[in-house]
Amino acid sequence: MIQFFKDWYTRNFSDPQTILLAVFLAFCFAVILLMGQMLAPLLVAMMIAYLLEGVVQKMIRAKSPRGVAVTCVYALFIAFLVFIIFGLMPLLSRQVTLFFQELPNMISNSQALLLTLPEQYPQFIQEEQVWKLVASIRAELTTIGQNVVSRSLASIPVVITFLVYLILGPLLVFFFLKDKDLIVNWTTRYLPEDRGMLNRVWREMDDQIGNYVRGKFYEIMIVGVSSYVVFSLMGLSYAPLLAFLVGISVLVPYIGAAVVTLPVALVAYFQWGWTAEFGWLMFAYGVIQALDGNLLVPLLFSEAVNLHPVAIIVAVLFFGGLWGVLGVFFAIPLATLVKAILNAWPSGAAAGLLPQPDEDHF
Repeated sequence: MIQFFKDWYTRNFSDPQTILLAVFLAFCFAVILLMGQMLAPLLVAMMIAYLLEGVVQKMIRAKSPRGVAVTCVYALFIAFLVFIIFGLMPLLSRQVTLFFQELPNMISNSQALLLTLPEQYPQFIQEEQVWKLVASIRAELTTIGQNVVSRSLASIPVVITFLVYLILGPLLVFFFLKDKDLIVNWTTRYLPEDRGMLNRVWREMDDQIGNYVRGKFYEIMIVGVSSYVVFSLMGLSYAPLLAFLVGISVLVPYIGAAVVTLPVALVAYFQWGWTAEFGWLMFAYGVIQALDGNLLVPLLFSEAVNLHPVAIIVAVLFFGGLWGVLGVFFAIPLATLVKAILNAWPSGAAAGLLPQPDEDHF
């Protein structure tokens, strides 16, 4: 048994670069775990700067000076941020308020529908079960309302935190873009010169995650806008809110589309019932999902993230259970990081630490 662990250690950790990679990953994990909430503005700014850097590089390749490219891209980012804060967020807030005001009517309609089930299927459903279900739904909605009130009473700290993020975030993004080379050179000064494995992991991460993040941004915009146009043309209530949910749902592969289908179907049913309008709405929504999965995703991502669907689902479940909603959103980038590490991690034979097989024996 001791020899087994000794061989395993020799095969995986005898290369000094593997020790460097392991220590670096452990350090990053510890910083995020212990100080993630404190450094949240910094981490968010780094992610946004990384997203914008791809656009800056495209402008540089088009013979634009870096200063001009950074200024133009940053100006577009600020304009988009202003639109989100003063245009989209108030609209979504009004939609959520209207939705909660309409909830009692929706519950009454659903109660009337549920009470017909015991008559149709007496051998499976009893009226007492329906009343218990309705009572539990009302209790859950009461709890949600109490949570909303408690959060509104504590809105001052939330507003202060939001203002801090609003000021520090864009400022950090600007300096990350403007002084990228200076920051990278300063950081690499504290790393060993022999860091080939770390560089291999970074190159694979840069190629795949850069394309993934930018592709997801384009996918959210295209799917969200398309859904809004379809929902609005068909007269669906809460079209902006539902289109926003449909767009955001693409961040969670497979699971997101399944979850967001429920509110779309419920709102359509409570508005139209079992009518042709409901059928056409769900058909159009299905077409959007089909075009997204079979046309848009292959065009945007191609081989950017070469992960098996099983690996993606496992990553969503694991990182979602570990870090909640943020873990779900970043499951694929984190899974890509794990894949890059496994690809770069040398086996004993590859590192020259174990004897190579004799080809004459095969």
